[in-house]
Amino acid sequence: MSDVFPTALLEPGMMVRHPGAPEWGLGQVQSRIGARVTVNFEHAGKQVINGDVVGLTRVLED
Repeated sequence: MSDVFPTALLEPGMMVRHPGAPEWGLGQVQSRIGARVTVNFEHAGKQVINGDVVGLTRVLED
């Protein structure tokens, strides 16, 4: 199950996907400072995402 999650509510440890880069695979939020979210993706490594531009999709376990 997944849903687009407001950037302001993302916390370290949450699992997400980048809707514009599905090839990056599953990512774990490392930190969030304002709209800047650092995510460690399984196939792209650490990426800094601008949450004002990209709405990450939160991945929830069923």
